[in-house]
Amino acid sequence: MVRYGNEHKQATRQRIIETAGRRFKKDGIEVSGIAALMKDAGLTNGAFYTHFTSKDDLVATTVADQLHAQNANIVAHAVPGHAGLEQIVRWYLSPWHRDSPDDGCPSAALLDEIGRRTHSTKQAYTDGVLVVADGIAARLAPDDPLSARAKSLSAYAMMAGTLQLSRALADRRLADEVLEQGIHNALALLGVEHEQTGTAR
Repeated sequence: MVRYGNEHKQATRQRIIETAGRRFKKDGIEVSGIAALMKDAGLTNGAFYTHFTSKDDLVATTVADQLHAQNANIVAHAVPGHAGLEQIVRWYLSPWHRDSPDDGCPSAALLDEIGRRTHSTKQAYTDGVLVVADGIAARLAPDDPLSARAKSLSAYAMMAGTLQLSRALADRRLADEVLEQGIHNALALLGVEHEQTGTAR
C-alpha cells in the first residue's frame, strides 16, 4: 500500500479546492456534485472524504480560498494609493473578467448562492471578503484602513453587481457600456479622479 506524505496530501487537497472553485463559479454550487468535482480533479469519490467532511466543508473552504487568492493575485499586487484603486477597479470591471467567470471573482459568480448556504460558509465568505475589502481600504485610507472598510465593501458590492449585470446582457455593446460606467461609478465612490475613456480597459 502506497503511503503519501503530508506535502502530497496538501497538494491534492489544494487541487480539489481549485477545481471546485472553477466548477462552482461556472455551473453553480447546487448543481456541482462531488462525483463531478472529483472527476475534474482526476480523483476518485472515495478520496474526497480524506480531505473534507462534507460538501458544505468544501464549499466554505473553497469560498475562502478563492477570496484569499483574489486578494493575493490582484489587490495585493496593485500599487499603493489611488493609482492602485484604479488598477483594481479596471481589472475587476474588464471585459476579460466579465467573459471568464470560472477564473474570476467568487462574489460576482456565487453571491446569491452563498447567501443561502450554511453559517460556516457565510462566515468563511465574510472573513475572505474582508481581506479583499481591507486591501482596498489600505489604499483608500492608508493611515486608518478600518475607517474606510464600509466604503470599500460598498465599492466592491457595486463592482460585483455591475459585473453580474454585464454578464447577463445579450447586447455586447450595452454590456461593455455598463462596465465602463461601472468603472466611473466605483472610482467616483472611492474618490479617485480619472478620465472616462469610453471603453473598459
